Amino acid sequence: MTSVTAQTQVGLVSTQHIREIGLASAFDDHSTILITTGDLDQLLANEQLGYLLLDVSTDPHWMETQIMVRRVRPDIKQIVLGPAENDELILRSIAAGARGYLDSNSGPVSVLQAVEMVVQGSIWAPRKLLATLIDRLLSQQGGTVTLTTPALSPRERQVLDLIMSARSNREIAQELGIEERTVKAYVASLLKKTGAENRLNNHHQRRGSTIPCCF
Repeated sequence: MTSVTAQTQVGLVSTQHIREIGLASAFDDHSTILITTGDLDQLLANEQLGYLLLDVSTDPHWMETQIMVRRVRPDIKQIVLGPAENDELILRSIAAGARGYLDSNSGPVSVLQAVEMVVQGSIWAPRKLLATLIDRLLSQQGGTVTLTTPALSPRERQVLDLIMSARSNREIAQELGIEERTVKAYVASLLKKTGAENRLNNHHQRRGSTIPCCF
C-alpha cells in the first residue's frame, strides 16, 4: 500500500499577479509544501493554513498588513518578501510576527529555502540580526529591556562562541562534529532563552554583515 505524505499548506499573497504565479511555480513539484493563493481574507479564514508568504514590497502599508494577520491569526507563521534590506524594517517585521524576511529581489530558490526552513521551525533572516540577538543575550545595558541572562549548557556556549566568530551553521557542525540540524536546534534554543521574539522592537540594531542565514 502506497503511503501519502501530508502536505503543509502555505498561503501566498502578492501585490503583483505575475510575481504570485512565479513564486507559486517554485513549489509545483514540492512533496511536502502546498502553495495556496487567493484573497488575504479568504486565506486567513482557512483554518488549515499554518504559514503565509507575504510578497508586499510594493505595498506602502505592508507593516499594517502584517500586524493585522498576527491579530486575526496569531497561529500563522509569516514569511515576508519586503523592501530592499533595511535594518530597522527587518526588526520591525519580525517584531510584527515574521519568521522569515527576504529582500523582494530574492529568487524563487531562496524563497523556497526560506519557506522550508520556517516550516521546519527555524527562522530565516540576515546573519547580522542573529548577532543582534546574541548581543542582547550577552549584555543588557541601559534601555527599557530587562532580561535575566539565562543559563547555557556547555554545548550551547560552544555554539554561541562560534556564532560570535561569524561561523555558518555548516561550519559550526563541522567544528563540533555534529549534524547541521543539531546546530539549528541549539541556535533555536539560544533564541528562545533570550526571549528576543517579543522584544525585538525595543532594540536599536547596529550595522554589520549582510550575509543571509537561516538560523
